[in-house]
Parts: sequence; structure tokens; C-alpha cells
Amino acid sequence: MVEQTSMDILLHDGVILLTAALACVIPFRRLGLGAVLGYLVAGAAVGPFGFGLVGGGAGKMAIAEIGIVLLLFLVGLELHPQRLWRLKRDIFGLGVAQVVLCGLALSAIIFVATGFTGGAALALGLPLALSSTAQVLPGLKSSGRINSPFGERAFSILLLQDLAIVPLITIIASLSRSPDAAHGPPGWQMALYTVGAITGLVLVGRFVLRPLLRLVGSFGERELFVAVGLFTVLAAAAVMHALHLSTALGAFIAGVMLADSPYRHEIESDVEPFRTILLGLFFVAVGMVLDISVIISHPLFILTMALTLVAVKATIIAVIVRLFGMGWGQSWGLGMLLSQGGEFGFVLFSQAAAALLIAPEAATMFSAIVTLSMVTTPFLMIFARRLEFARPDEETEGLEGPDNAPPTRAIVVGYGRFGQTVSQILMGTGCGVIIIDKKPAQIELSRIFETKVYYGDGTRVDLLRRADAEQANVIAFCMDDPSFDAAAVAPIMEAFPQARIFVRAFDRRQLIALDGTDVAVTREVFESAIRMGLDVLTELGTDEEEVREIEFQYRENDKARLDKQIAGGLLAARGMNFGSRPRPRPVPATVDGPVGDNA
Repeated sequence: MVEQTSMDILLHDGVILLTAALACVIPFRRLGLGAVLGYLVAGAAVGPFGFGLVGGGAGKMAIAEIGIVLLLFLVGLELHPQRLWRLKRDIFGLGVAQVVLCGLALSAIIFVATGFTGGAALALGLPLALSSTAQVLPGLKSSGRINSPFGERAFSILLLQDLAIVPLITIIASLSRSPDAAHGPPGWQMALYTVGAITGLVLVGRFVLRPLLRLVGSFGERELFVAVGLFTVLAAAAVMHALHLSTALGAFIAGVMLADSPYRHEIESDVEPFRTILLGLFFVAVGMVLDISVIISHPLFILTMALTLVAVKATIIAVIVRLFGMGWGQSWGLGMLLSQGGEFGFVLFSQAAAALLIAPEAATMFSAIVTLSMVTTPFLMIFARRLEFARPDEETEGLEGPDNAPPTRAIVVGYGRFGQTVSQILMGTGCGVIIIDKKPAQIELSRIFETKVYYGDGTRVDLLRRADAEQANVIAFCMDDPSFDAAAVAPIMEAFPQARIFVRAFDRRQLIALDGTDVAVTREVFESAIRMGLDVLTELGTDEEEVREIEFQYRENDKARLDKQIAGGLLAARGMNFGSRPRPRPVPATVDGPVGDNA
């Protein structure tokens, strides 16, 4: 018998895993159940507890956890430090309350239901308070909801849960019965490690990575951006792993430090494909380690505990979020969204078993409970999306959604000063328009001027479906939202391929962020600024032919600058400002005297 080489195993396992993933994910996506459930089923089918086609589920999960690290890095890239500071109440108030209350409640239920010791119940209950970052965040990002109030609260809770891994590890270590526990670092030392590591990552990001990115940007080589992006993520994760801290937290901090970098979009687009494939492999590995025999041995207990976990977490989170000022509909939606167990539970259960707090069989059983709770998430997400758009509070009572709007050829999202002009021009030709805005005050003001504006977040695919966007020829996004980028517009273009998409761009950064999409982009102040500049030239006595020539040259120069910035970042076009170029000929003198080149 010929011995298999590493390459043989890699190709064999790779082909089987990808085949199973495609065979399961495609039908699950078509049924609206989401890709995650498809990956889980694929892993369970081909894993050692299924048909046994592929082994080594635990090892593959360890590799695939890099997908979670990359996910947190990409999330960090979208969050400026100022925005994090703005979310401090939700992170350290709402997040702490969720972890503590859910952890204690689940520990009490396990203590009563199983007869485990108090230490064992805590070692199992506290990790169950964590939710699945890998399941929740991709959905929020792909639908553009990560920047909505609903998405920000979900993200705040998930971020605090990542921070909570350190104290949870400390608690398990302090309860340990293992003789080796005495050789591990004490809790206070791990806390110091955390502060030191975060401080070090911040300093490295500011004084090492940014100069490095400027150097790479001057070469204009995309391969170097890929290398720098992966180096940043893996180096930050490696530092945290060496200190026994959360690798995902390290990657997140590295992302935040680059959030205001002009090269953010290049790094994001280069890292995204790695994140996608590794995150899919992670869920396949979760399915592979699901021991079907354990579920068969204790089916009633595992199923009951999984349902209890989902119900208890959903209820507690809904009540806490409601106390923090969100309406009941959105509170229940957020509770359902975060009701599953999290991927870090597998790690903490293994630690609890190594600390001799629980038997290995109990770790396997509760890992199965977490996995089953993950299976419920795609179904609960369907209800969560509906509840997210339930009336959040008294402010929106009486506001009508677009469900009953008559089908039209055009949908305008955002009815501020920009959207009003676009809508009124369309309506002036007799074209029917569905106008959507999410600001109650703007909708009330529009009523005074006898304009029908529907309530809702028009960047959401499900709400656009309610507005019959399948029948529209045009969807114009006129809202003032600099974060509306290629990732946000992609699911809309996929859902409504017949509609031409128009987007208002806040500035040059957003224009670059929309590059590569087949959308018509209008820079909100570009044309008006050119118009004013030309009017000023005319007032200064410049003849009409020269004004036209200057306008032509300015537009050509701006286009060349933009092309270079798209390829190499904002700083790649340094020295190309139109004002630094020589004028075609001097501006003639006015009655008040000569006007120099610097006018």
C-alpha cells in the first residue's frame, strides 16, 4: 500500500470539502437559509462522525479560526477610534450586562439541571453567554447594517464578548483542579498582558505600519498590499496568541489603527477573499467535530439545552437592550440575532476539560449544544430582520412603510436636500417615484409640503423588496452616508439586476470605495464647486473661451488624479493638484488692476 504524502491528503481533503460545501451551500442559499447552515451540514456529512470521508476536524478548525481573525480585522478597518469612543456606553454597559447576566443565568440552569459542581457549572455557563461573531458579523456587513443603530449595538455586544475571553480564561484557570494550573500566568498578569499588548499594537500601527503602507503605496504594486495586509493580521494575532490572549481582539485593534489610513480600502479588498474562504472552512470544521453519537446518546438533553440556551439568551438580551432605550421589536430582533452559542465556547470548553473541571464527554456534549444553537441562527435571522424594522419607538408610530406603495419605475432613498432635488426633477416629468427615508422628522416635514415619503432603511434589500424594487428601472441612493461603499451596494445589485443604481458620493474617499461597481456615482459638491469657480473666473474678466479651456483641463486632471488614487491610494496623486500646473495663459487684468497667477 502506497503511503499518502501531505500533498495527497491536502488535495484529497480539499476536493471533498469544497465539493460538499458547494453541494450544501448552494441549495441552502436558494432556500434563504444562509450559507452558514450549509457549511455546518457539509462538515457533518463528510466528517469522521458522518460518512468519514475527511478526518482531522479539530486541526482544520484551528487553521480556519484565522478566518475569524480576518473578519475582526476587517471590522476594525471600518471603525475609527472616535466611533469606538462614541460606542463606549453600548460596549461597556450593554455588553458587560449581557455577558454577566446571560452567563450567570445559564450557569444556574446547568447547576440545577445536571447536578454539576458550582465550578463546573460556571465553566460551562459563562462561555455559553458568548455569541457567534463568525455568524452574525458577516450578515451585518453584507447587508450594510453594521453602521445602523441596530448593527452598532450588535457589534458592541460582540466586541465586549471578545474582550471577555480574557477574564473567562482567568476564571477557569482560578477554578482549575489540574496540578499544571499553578504554572500558568495569574489573572492580574493576563490583564497586564492585555493592556500592554493593545498599547504595543497601537504604537506599531501608528509608527511602523503607516510609514510602511506609504512606502508600499509609492510602488503601486497590489501584491505588496496583500502581503502587508496579511502580515498585519497574522502578526497581531501571533502576539496575542503568544500571550494567551484573544487573537481576534489583536486583529481588531490592528484594524482600528488603520481605519483612517488612506490605504484602508486597498487592504480591505485584498484581505476579504482570504476571510471568506477561511470562514467557510471554519464552519465546515465545526460540523466535522460534531459527534453524532453523543447527540444520539443524549438526544433529549442536548436538544432541550440548545433550545433553552437560545430562549434564555434571546429573552435576557431583549430585556437589557430595551432598558438601554431600543424599542421592543428591535430588542427582540437583537436578542434572536445573538441567541446562539459562540465559536470561542469550543476553546473554553476544552480549557475547562484540561483544568479537570468537567469530563471530556461533557465538553463534547456542550460543544454539540453550541453547534445546534448555531443551526437555529439562520432561521432566527429571518425573524430578526423583520423585527428590526418593527416600529422602534413612539417616534415612528403612524409612519408608513413602503409595503403598499404603488409600483413605479424609480425609487429614491434619502429625502434630504440632495434627494429632494432628484425626486422633484423626476416627478416634474410625470414619473412615479417611491421615496424612502429613515428619519421620522424628515418624513413629518415632508407631509407639510404634501410629499409622500415612506419610512425605512432603503439600503436594506428586504425593505427594497417590500417597495417592489424588482419592478424598478432605477434606484437612486441620495442619502448622506460616506460608509455606503462597494460592499453595501453589492447585495442590492445582486438582488435587483434589472435596476440601474445611482449613488450620491460624499467625497473622494467614498468615490474610491465604490470603484469596481457598475453604479453611476455623482459627487455631491463637485459640479456646484466647478460652477462657482467658473463664475468667479468670469467675474474676474476671463474670456469665455479660456473659461471653457480651464474647465476642460481641470476635469481631465481630476480624472487622471482619481485613476491614480484608485490604483495606489489617496496619497498616490500628490503633486497633481490642478493649482500647481501652469495656466494656459495669464488671466487678463480687470478694472481694479492686474490679477496674478495665485488669484
